[in-house]
Order: sequence, then C-alpha cells, then structure tokens
Amino acid sequence: MNPESNDMAKKTSKIKSGKLILAEPFMLDPHFRRSVVFLCEHHQKNGSVGFIINKPLKMKINEMVEDFPEIEAELYYGGPVGTDTLHFIHNVGDLLEDSVPVIRGVYWGGNFEKLKFLIERQLIGPDNIRFFVGYSGWVKGQLSEEMEVGSWIVAEGDPNYVFKIKSNILWKRVLNDKGHTFSVISELPENMSWN
Repeated sequence: MNPESNDMAKKTSKIKSGKLILAEPFMLDPHFRRSVVFLCEHHQKNGSVGFIINKPLKMKINEMVEDFPEIEAELYYGGPVGTDTLHFIHNVGDLLEDSVPVIRGVYWGGNFEKLKFLIERQLIGPDNIRFFVGYSGWVKGQLSEEMEVGSWIVAEGDPNYVFKIKSNILWKRVLNDKGHTFSVISELPENMSWN
C-alpha cells in the first residue's frame, strides 16, 4: 500500500456511528455549509445516516405535528433526504422503548406514542431531545469518498455538543476543541472576499 492510499484509509477509518462530521470551511453545498452532522449509523456496506445538529428551523415541533404535546423544543433541518419525515435524538434512552444507543448519553428514535406520553408527563423536556425534519444520508462508499477529497472533518461526538451548545457557535466550538490547525480554521470568515 502506498503512503497516499494509507492516509486515505486512515481518514475513512475514523468515520463511525457517534462521530461528528463538520463541513470543511469552503463547502459550497447550501444544505451542508458550516454544518455539524451527528452520525447515528455508519456501515461500510449500507451507508450512513446522520442529522445536522446546528441548523434550527425557527419553528417548534408543536407547529408541525398535529396533536403533539406542548414542549418548547425547536425543530432542526436534519438534512436534504426525506424532508417529509420526522426524526429525533435524545438522552433518555432508559425511559423510551425502542431507542437505539449511539454513544453514551445519546439515543436515536424510540416509541413515538411513549415519547408523547413522557412529554405530557414532563419527563422529557426541551433539554433532553432534538427533533429533525429530514436527515443526511450517504449510500455505500459515498461518505468515504467525500472524506478522501477533504469535504468533512471528523470530531468526537459528545452529548454536550448535541444538547447544550448553541447552534450558531457549534461549528466553531467543535473545531476549537479539536485544537491545533482546526482552531485556525474555525476563525475563517464565512464569506471570504478575494480583493
């Protein structure tokens, strides 16, 4: 194996469920510009599924879903795939049946009727859950190819990134936390002017 293909293998081997992938600073795709995606599933054979966790839609879940219990939880744009679908990640997997553990403190999905019951009983609040319209998906090999050309930066997933840090500073914060060159990258302005 030559050194170049070895570097590519290292880049793509870092991708796995529970990781964050951050759009490189000059990504032009409007769906992913300056996005932070939390990967809920990554399989070499089946592809990958994740949710953009830093693009709120300025809309509450109750405004979109009829007969949904009152909760001050914002709705997020999860990605360009299946924009007619609703998804959620949360930190109450011990309360919600059928939840899929992704990393410690972060679960994906679960029984929707039980979710509504737990919200009605105020056992789940806005700090426990994130709702998404659509998702980010990659077919087999697609995300690895995008990694090889430098479209994404991989970072460790953490419940604090998912539930606590404000959306408008999350991309910069994760890069700063990675340190070194990434701290410099985080300071690049969003709109570069080539004067």
